[in-house]
Amino acid sequence: MRLIFGLVLLVGIGLAGFAVKTAMDRFSQYQAVLAQQRDAILPTTEVFVVSRALRYGERLAPNDVQGIRWPTEFVPFGAFTSMEDIFPNGEEERRTVLRAMEQHEPLLALKVTAPGEDAGVASRLEAGTQAFTLQIDVVTGVSGFLRPGDRVDVYWTGTGREGESLTRLIRSNLQIVALDQLADTDRNNPMIARTITFAARPTDIAALTQAQASGRLTLALVGLNDTSASETVEVSRDELLGERAVIAEAVEGPRICTVRHRRGADVVEMQVPCTN
Repeated sequence: MRLIFGLVLLVGIGLAGFAVKTAMDRFSQYQAVLAQQRDAILPTTEVFVVSRALRYGERLAPNDVQGIRWPTEFVPFGAFTSMEDIFPNGEEERRTVLRAMEQHEPLLALKVTAPGEDAGVASRLEAGTQAFTLQIDVVTGVSGFLRPGDRVDVYWTGTGREGESLTRLIRSNLQIVALDQLADTDRNNPMIARTITFAARPTDIAALTQAQASGRLTLALVGLNDTSASETVEVSRDELLGERAVIAEAVEGPRICTVRHRRGADVVEMQVPCTN
């Protein structure tokens, strides 16, 4: 009797194992079919996202990123699609975070430095541009509301060729890469900086150097979504006060000649025809 009971138990365990194995195979096949159908409907690509919140200046490590499936048609520009692209030389040359990223946010090339670089100003400079620093104060620096990453127009106030005082827009849409020694673009609190560093081309640097030496500079903050091109702007002191128009009207107006007569204690002024 015990022998029969043992045989039944073994057969039952075998059938149960066979059923579990069959169910797992069916489940795997079902998952594979679903994946094929999903890819057929919406093709996907592996895109790497950050696995935790990262802040400016942190070094990127392999365990800080993970790959997920992302719709191929909507892969963000500059996204990384392989670990070899993120760490081409392994962990020896890590990238540095330039912009704050939240958990599961796509890792983009513009948010990190090249492998082995730090988060200094040099990493922000594009080809053909150089870092140039100007001295500013509370008025010049837009009351301390400037921060790295903003764009500004530069106005020059000085003496023109004919000796008149004028203000002119000399450069527009210059990008700020640092205030004092800070290059963190995630700063939101206002700060009163003493120096401001731009990313500018050599011709712009020469113009700004000459302008700072020959007059006074004023910065105007450009709107974040403002893509319009700045027009040529120049206003002189006479144009501002309207003196030229007044002088022109006085010169072009009719001549008026008068004579004065004394009548007792009073002096009377009378208009007479002009003879010359």
